[in-house]
Amino acid sequence: MRNRYIESFEKAQTEGKNIPSFRAGDTLKVAVNIKEGNKERIQNYEGLCIAIRGEGVGRTFIVRKMGANSVGVERIFPLYSESIQSIEVLRRGRVRRAKLFYLRDLKGKAARIKELRRK
Repeated sequence: MRNRYIESFEKAQTEGKNIPSFRAGDTLKVAVNIKEGNKERIQNYEGLCIAIRGEGVGRTFIVRKMGANSVGVERIFPLYSESIQSIEVLRRGRVRRAKLFYLRDLKGKAARIKELRRK
């Protein structure tokens, strides 16, 4: 049983957000608003969604990309954050798990995920 005041606050936080449906295994491009001093810019972070957790306003997702020298870089984004400008789904992946933490141990072609083919 949730408090109705908390529910109304969460509803106000989530209203007006255009969030596509995605799941673990999808390749995402997340446009993040970055503040440097008194300047603001938008930086794209493109990678594989390896996990989604939480519910309501506290929902987060983890995006993993391969950085320089084949070093994996993971970043956790709150789904309803003000700093997220947009989320774009580039590829849908065919996976059988909700959490893809096993990809941390794989390198190169072994870490690939097949694309989901729609009929």
